[in-house]
Amino acid sequence: MRRIVIDRPGSYDRLRLVEEPDPSPATGEVLIAVEAAGVNYADSIVRMGLYASANKLHGYPITPGFEVAGRVVALGTGAQGFAIGDRVVALTLFEGYSSHLRVPAGQLFALPASLDTLHAAALPTVFLTAWFMTTQLLLPRSGDTWLVHSAAGGVGSALCQLGRLAGCRVIGIVGAGHKVAHAVAMGAAAVIDKSAQDPWQEVRRLAPAGCQAIFDANGVSTLAQSYAHLAPAGKLCVYGFAGMLPRNGRLNWLALARDWLRTPRFNPLDMTQSNRSVLACNLSFLAAEAPRLAEGMHWLLERFADGRLQPLPVQTYALAQAADAQRHIESGRSIGKLVLLP
Repeated sequence: MRRIVIDRPGSYDRLRLVEEPDPSPATGEVLIAVEAAGVNYADSIVRMGLYASANKLHGYPITPGFEVAGRVVALGTGAQGFAIGDRVVALTLFEGYSSHLRVPAGQLFALPASLDTLHAAALPTVFLTAWFMTTQLLLPRSGDTWLVHSAAGGVGSALCQLGRLAGCRVIGIVGAGHKVAHAVAMGAAAVIDKSAQDPWQEVRRLAPAGCQAIFDANGVSTLAQSYAHLAPAGKLCVYGFAGMLPRNGRLNWLALARDWLRTPRFNPLDMTQSNRSVLACNLSFLAAEAPRLAEGMHWLLERFADGRLQPLPVQTYALAQAADAQRHIESGRSIGKLVLLP
């Protein structure tokens, strides 16, 4: 087998390709020949050494990657529900940047015929994050107005689609003009190009009464304004801090400390008077909610099977090009998802 290993945190050169004997599945596990592995911004944060769950739950050396798709090639004793050759998608807690992967059978899901492994590998992390925020935390109502930052990214694209399914009016914010059409295709009723428009002026024009939900993974650059543009009883959903991290692979600890100090601290006294709430989500710390996440995967796959949800556009890289993939996702230029082909 081949996999990417990070021996210690650092820049792109820390992503090292190694060859090892193929693993054998243990009791209750399934061995997958990985055909595609999803790339997420979180993988870059793992490489930088700043991803909390990587430090607390795993440690280094570590292989990044939270999602894979492929075919079953071996079954451990007691692994039920799958057969050799089955097409599957799997959730992983790291280890995804691999050509072969042992996964507990409970973390595998059969693929509908309409979904290929390339696009399947791009959906679990981003769509489950969006599903958890919108169905388990937010409780949306038809007619609500949502504001989605990074609407052309993975989670942003998923939020646009789920908002449309829920009957909500989605306003997307993107960072460049070439991303507008994609956000519209995903379900945004209006798109703000912040490279050419004042985003908050446009938000006030499009939603003068405020937004019932705002989804923000930027961090200090937008959190305060996002909270200020909530409607009464509105909810700010936080799922990342990408804007606080570098785009060249090298950490600036002084800038990071400055941004940490500038990050808004929300006052419960103010929140009870304004009726605004702050919600948060990080799938890697939700292992205790595995049954609920499995429910979410089945819910999502059912809607991919019947066409209510559409797979995201993907750009592919060879496994040995993992550094190029992470460099691209950190640049802010990507649309949809990036996928490694082991």
